[in-house]
Amino acid sequence: MGYPASPRLRQARCAIIGFGCNQAFLFTMLYLDGSVAGPEHGFLADRADLLCLLAVMAVTFALMLHRRCRAALLGAGDGLVNLFAAPLVLALVALVALRALLPEAPWIGLALLEGLLVGVPLALLLCLWGRALGAAPIDRSVPEVFIGSALGAAVCFLVAALPVAGATLLLYALPLGSAWGLRALAALADADPAGGRASAGGEGAAGETAGAAGASDAPDDEASKLSGRILAGTVVFGLATGAIEAMTARAQAASHTSLSVTFILFVLYCVAALQLYGARPLSLGTRAVLPSGSGQETGPLGGAYRLAVLLMVGGFIAVPLLERVGVAGVAVVLAGYLGVFSVLVSLFLIMGRIAGRDATASIARGFAALFAGEILGVLVGAGALAAFGGAGAAPVLVTLAGVAALYAYLFLFTDRDMAALSVVVSRTDRFEEACALIAASAKLSKRESEILPLALRGRTAERIAGEFFISKNTVDTHLRRIYAKCGVHTRQELIDLGERTERELHERN
Repeated sequence: MGYPASPRLRQARCAIIGFGCNQAFLFTMLYLDGSVAGPEHGFLADRADLLCLLAVMAVTFALMLHRRCRAALLGAGDGLVNLFAAPLVLALVALVALRALLPEAPWIGLALLEGLLVGVPLALLLCLWGRALGAAPIDRSVPEVFIGSALGAAVCFLVAALPVAGATLLLYALPLGSAWGLRALAALADADPAGGRASAGGEGAAGETAGAAGASDAPDDEASKLSGRILAGTVVFGLATGAIEAMTARAQAASHTSLSVTFILFVLYCVAALQLYGARPLSLGTRAVLPSGSGQETGPLGGAYRLAVLLMVGGFIAVPLLERVGVAGVAVVLAGYLGVFSVLVSLFLIMGRIAGRDATASIARGFAALFAGEILGVLVGAGALAAFGGAGAAPVLVTLAGVAALYAYLFLFTDRDMAALSVVVSRTDRFEEACALIAASAKLSKRESEILPLALRGRTAERIAGEFFISKNTVDTHLRRIYAKCGVHTRQELIDLGERTERELHERN
């Protein structure tokens, strides 16, 4: 007779399966869905759906950065999840039927329609997953990102390898699994409020705002610099990948063979990256960012970053060699890019936490930069193909894209920055431990415990109200109760208490 799984294990399973479904659907729409392409396989016809999808998603992520828009969009996303993402699946079925009934319909119209009907819901689901994963400790969410991404790539590989025409249409049902995962996490969070997950519906403010860099302004400054460097690197990685994608004809049958290579290489990459975490990456005591040994400067995520860039750059070098044996060289490049993509998702979650920001805002900011860079790369590639011709432009694009990827790694977000990130995360851990200790000692309520980190960082009542989507008067009431329970009278006295608690924890360790 088996024993029931612990709440933490059930949460991890739901997160991995649900996020894996979401990643598989994202990979499908970006790489496997060539249904809009026309029979002439012209450049724009082959890439119109990709460009429209990326553009719509980038705009949606940009709107998510404004608090009022974010509240409305998250509300729409929660409604979509409550319906198990059925509207998105039905929209995809309707698009398939429309293309079958109107084979002569203009490809640009179909591409725009698909971008709107699919891009907006997909962007909302990504943000909701950012919120759900950001509500968990980083040491749990980062391995979940890699395991879920590997699961999604494995699903795409298995379906793409089926010798059945139209088999990829099966992947259109994956949003149902993504919505199930978010709903399951919400139910588990409601049943176990201390489990460290924000609900998929509602505010989810605990996980989105509890992370803070420290009581002083210095960590904020350092986190802001790191965030800027990460975003700059994100744009360049997207640019390099977009330039390579400009060389591919996504709708051609031969591309599916290369994509199968991409997915299997990416799965192997994720397995290798998870080896850096040890035999049990989700076990207690595993640190995703902090060094795990005396001779290390960064944690497992730093090693995963180096491995992804190595695979990506190795793909650029191997392009001419692989072309000779009938394998598209871009398959290795795209596998490396998916590795970088997984690392970037993890970094977006981390930056949202240490900067004390809404996790959805951090995810939206990062994906907006990534997809903007990818769009620019595709357009640059289109210009090169038009200027030099297909055969003449390929070596130029590969060289420039490889240089751009190396530049991003060597000069924008480097190993040194990853080491600096581990220091900031260490400070964040100590600050959060101090917040937890103060909240437990003063017997603060759940909402008061959520507001405490922002109050210790000197956030104004107006800004706290905006973070939680509540009124300023409500925030003032919570602050007065926090002062009374902690035995202080002013915000400065509360900040002094936080700094004193941090110093004691540092001396104790």
